[in-house]
Amino acid sequence: MVLTNTGAVEAYLAKQPAEARSSLERVRTAIRKALPGAEEVISYGIPACRLEGRCIVYYAGWKRHWSLYPVTEPIRAALGPELAGYEFSKGTVKFPLGEKVPEKLVARIVKELARAAAARAKAKPSSRKAASR
Repeated sequence: MVLTNTGAVEAYLAKQPAEARSSLERVRTAIRKALPGAEEVISYGIPACRLEGRCIVYYAGWKRHWSLYPVTEPIRAALGPELAGYEFSKGTVKFPLGEKVPEKLVARIVKELARAAAARAKAKPSSRKAASR
């Protein structure tokens, strides 16, 4: 993983309460393993990982949970029962603090997000091709 904004991400993590920080560090490790070659950045004030200029996944700590974004309907459908029991809000899956971080599930979510981003990029005509017409 290209660690472009490592200091900013570490500063974000350092500001988190101990329980959230511990969970987020595990999440960060799982994301790094799932997205080798991704760039670590702060976007919208929270940690994110970017591939080929596109943010793939965001994560954040809160008072009672930590979250991954964007976990959209297609991602939820693809992972189905693996996500059962977790709370959702628009584009977000929430994981309770105090529970073990489901690192394999985090990796699956991240890989699905990366696949979806790659499919969108492939389907979108490149601006270079459009300009040459």
